[in-house]
Parts: sequence; C-alpha cells; structure tokens
Amino acid sequence: MAQLQVGQTAPDFSLYDSDKKLVSLSQFRGSHVLLLFFPFAFSSVCTAEMCSMRDDLKIYEHLNVFPIGISVDSLYTLKKFKEDQHLNFPLLSDFNKEVSTLYGSIYETFSYGMKGVSKRSAFLIDKQGIVQYAEVLENAGMQPDFEAIQVKLRELDK
Repeated sequence: MAQLQVGQTAPDFSLYDSDKKLVSLSQFRGSHVLLLFFPFAFSSVCTAEMCSMRDDLKIYEHLNVFPIGISVDSLYTLKKFKEDQHLNFPLLSDFNKEVSTLYGSIYETFSYGMKGVSKRSAFLIDKQGIVQYAEVLENAGMQPDFEAIQVKLRELDK
C-alpha cells in the first residue's frame, strides 16, 4: 500500500497496547495524535527515539497531542521495553503488520533478511482525523524531524 499523505483521513485501527488493552485511533477523535512507528524495541535508535519522546512529553502535552508508539514487536516485548525505559505513553503491538502496511510504513525486507518490519515513521493526525504531517524514513538509523512536527502542532492550535 502507498504511504499515507498529508490531507488524507487517517485510517482507523485497533491494536493491543503493552498493558493488553485494545486501543483504537478513533477513541482519540477530538485530540491531536502523533503516531510513531519504529522497527524494534531495545534497538539503539528506537530506544533513543522513544526516550526522547519520554523526555519531551511535557512539550507534546502542552501542544495537546497524544504520542503513541507502534512496532511489530509483541505486546510482551513492548511491556518490558516500556518498563525498562520508563516510557510514559502507549506502545501498541502491530504484530500482524496490518497497521504498518495500512499506513505505508513497512519494510518488505529489513536487516538480516527479516520481513515485515515497521519503518521509522511519524504521522501527525489532527482532531478531525486528518493527516497533517507524514514522514516515512527509508533509513532506520534516522529519526523523524521532531522540530517540524512541533512547528506543525503550533500551527494547528492557532
């Protein structure tokens, strides 16, 4: 599937979080949501990215956005990752790779011949469910442009 573009309606989905609770995108309607797809819990760049979000969470709360991490890791792996890194936002398991595929954010083949791994991506979805920012990185060693995301959030709340 092609990557989701700015201006499109974000497809709804339901995934289990690291606490085994079913979370749907639609339950956040009326709030901004920042979906952060990442390849693997515990890898160096993913850990740095998620810890950066943890450390900057007050900035995002002030900008009225809910960050949500999504990877193809199992919910059990995500629970341990969240605990070990003291993450303070939801992590959702896309173990079946359906949402990563739906958002055009999946590697057919990743490192070491692994197939179906989430690409590092950021999708900012506004209160009406419209994509306002979309960034899908081919290089898993890079991180989304969080400054550009924050600029876009400030524009949305004017």
